[in-house]
Amino acid sequence: MSTASSQNFTNHFLIAMPSLQEGIFADSITYLCEHSEQGAMGIVVNHPLDLTVEDVLQHLNLSAEHGNHHTPVMAGGPVQMDRGFVLHRGAEQSWEATIPVCEDVSLTTSTDILTAIAAGKGPPDRLIALGYAGWSAGQLEQEMSANAWLSVPADSDIIFSTPVEHRVQAAAAKLGVDLSLLTMDAGHA
Repeated sequence: MSTASSQNFTNHFLIAMPSLQEGIFADSITYLCEHSEQGAMGIVVNHPLDLTVEDVLQHLNLSAEHGNHHTPVMAGGPVQMDRGFVLHRGAEQSWEATIPVCEDVSLTTSTDILTAIAAGKGPPDRLIALGYAGWSAGQLEQEMSANAWLSVPADSDIIFSTPVEHRVQAAAAKLGVDLSLLTMDAGHA
């Protein structure tokens, strides 16, 4: 059995436990894109901003004539909230700055993907976020040991096909957990 200190959580969801009641992580689900001895990086996938993809494209002076761009942009995390991150399926097209997370999910940070999205040529399954969640070396492991997060192997359908308001419960259901039954109190025998 692996422990939180030795497990790699790349391509996992981190579901915030009830103890994380304040800030961007309250009631959140974070998709972990990278986890190593140097730290971890992820994108919160269920906290929509009052901003749409169309707003972002207009801000970048990109004409958004092709496709539906009224989907909300997510608050991806508290780090670099002025920077865009695109989670998407498919790696058949290469972008200037893309990191494959797993076989079917990649993370792109270059603006060429937004130009393609505006032209109707971008990946059809995508989530655009501003900012990311970051953990320094050992920090995520400490938070996992303190029961701040519940981890579950990721399912890209939850990111790209499940309505935003149902993503946390859909991920928890993969573990057979009903989050409404969890409390902030830690149990001690």
